[in-house]
Amino acid sequence: MGMELTSLIGNTDVVSLIVFPILIFFARICDVSLGTIQLIFITRGYRRLAPIVGFFEILIYLAALTQIMRNLNNVTNYIAYAGGFATGTYVGMWLDDKLSLGTVVIRIVTNRDATDLINRFKMENYGVTAVNAMGALGPVQIILTIVKRIRVPDVVALIKQFNPQAFYTIEDVRFATEGISPPSSEGYLRRQLRQLFTFRKGK
Repeated sequence: MGMELTSLIGNTDVVSLIVFPILIFFARICDVSLGTIQLIFITRGYRRLAPIVGFFEILIYLAALTQIMRNLNNVTNYIAYAGGFATGTYVGMWLDDKLSLGTVVIRIVTNRDATDLINRFKMENYGVTAVNAMGALGPVQIILTIVKRIRVPDVVALIKQFNPQAFYTIEDVRFATEGISPPSSEGYLRRQLRQLFTFRKGK
């Protein structure tokens, strides 16, 4: 059995057609995912981390590209390269969703009295600004609040609780000065990474 395994590993065809494509596939997943994370870090203010992530992204990319250049006649490598890129794009978007980095502005437009919603925002320590305006069908109230992306589900839940028919939009904010927001006991990025890589026991 041991000799058969050694012979299989030593088989050049097996290495070229199976092992290298698998390595290329996973290398592309890693470097494309890191590229997505680097872009997120740049656009959301984590500029000290972006060059570090970029270093490892290019390092892995060059390793995968080297294998392609050494085996230009191997079609399997091209398929693995493209498949890894597509999968890496998906993984990068998944990581973006899980990390929830950055800040957003939530704009709520309602034609109903929003006093209860505003008071609840204040009770939860969310900064809130309310403006009276005129909509297409009459007077409306515009409510603005800037929160961390991780808080978006909580804010949306409050909107649906107090005014299910309200129209609201969520937009990324590139930069925001200090304001009012729920307190955090530890670094935001550290907390997000801890949540991402914490697995529940028994599941």
